[in-house]
Amino acid sequence: MQIDWIWGLIGGGLIGTAGAMFLLVNGRIMGASGLIGGLVDGSAGNTKWERVAFLTGVVLMPILLRTLYPSGDPHLSDNLIVLAVAGLLVGVGTRLANGCTSGHGVCGMSRLSIRGFAATACYILAGGVSVLLFRHLLGVI
Repeated sequence: MQIDWIWGLIGGGLIGTAGAMFLLVNGRIMGASGLIGGLVDGSAGNTKWERVAFLTGVVLMPILLRTLYPSGDPHLSDNLIVLAVAGLLVGVGTRLANGCTSGHGVCGMSRLSIRGFAATACYILAGGVSVLLFRHLLGVI
């Protein structure tokens, strides 16, 4: 019986727990784009090192899990141009939505934020259109 879905359930639970803990401990929403943005534009102030610590964990945890579970397949494209364009499109979407999936989708929706629901619907729709266009119509990924 295929149970790969369990990893998504566990990952979602961990992201939700991290968002709740970040809100309870810091009193702020755990939005990765806001955390990165504060470091880039210098507005992080005295929260600089907690932002760095959080983002370091976000980067290092997949590397650690990859060593513990080498048989896992992240389904990444080998096409570096596709990855670069995808990253740029995510960045543009994040700026347009004034937040990212962690801020709007995880934290916003759990707080029953109308803005969070609207942003989440938009990025899910954009992701579906992107898969349809790039994978099924153009065949580039």
